[in-house]
Amino acid sequence: MSDTASPQTTTPDAAAAGYEPTERTIPTRSRERASYDREVVHSVLDEAYLCHLGFVRDGAPVVLPTLFGRIGDRLYVHGSTGSRPLREAGRTDPGLPVCLTVTHVDGLVLARSAFHHSINYRSVVVHGVAHTVTDPQERRTALDAIVDHVVPGRSADSRPADEKELAATAVIRLDLREVSAKIRTGGPNDEPRDLTLPHWAGVVPLARGYAAPLPSDDLDPAIVVPDYITGL
Repeated sequence: MSDTASPQTTTPDAAAAGYEPTERTIPTRSRERASYDREVVHSVLDEAYLCHLGFVRDGAPVVLPTLFGRIGDRLYVHGSTGSRPLREAGRTDPGLPVCLTVTHVDGLVLARSAFHHSINYRSVVVHGVAHTVTDPQERRTALDAIVDHVVPGRSADSRPADEKELAATAVIRLDLREVSAKIRTGGPNDEPRDLTLPHWAGVVPLARGYAAPLPSDDLDPAIVVPDYITGL
């Protein structure tokens, strides 16, 4: 598949107030689609539920899907204290080198030629070193941020983790320093010679949606769905 449609994104030169581009965050292809603007990066992160955390284990790459939360220019990821990457983040010095990514697919781009089919997307790639969070207050704040990242307001409307649960939970942090967003918008970019071909071309938009909340079977019928859930 090709992905060469005209972009509508911030160029590196126009993002002086954002994150500093580095060799690892400047794309080798379609550089004009890259954005280092903080608001753009944060908006892509904040709309995502899931991230993928990549690291090297025993000389081989590993990528794990997981939940995350953001507080300012810092990301938090949590998991079991028995999780390999979370253990390694605490054992290694100065930390565990990782690559964290999120991606939204906004549309299917169907061209007249198979080569120019593509997708419209928004993505963020973060390079850095993950560190284990050991401060108790930062750990609690991070865990609340992860819960609220999925459903804003939920951490205040649920029982906080007790000491046993906290002891079984590891949290790592990753600072947003070496980071970039990449965005594709618009329609297909067919070759001029293909414009008269008898094939449909265009974009099939994709949108995230929510169905009606389903109460737990053992929920007290007197407990109504909170506004922060119906507001989704």
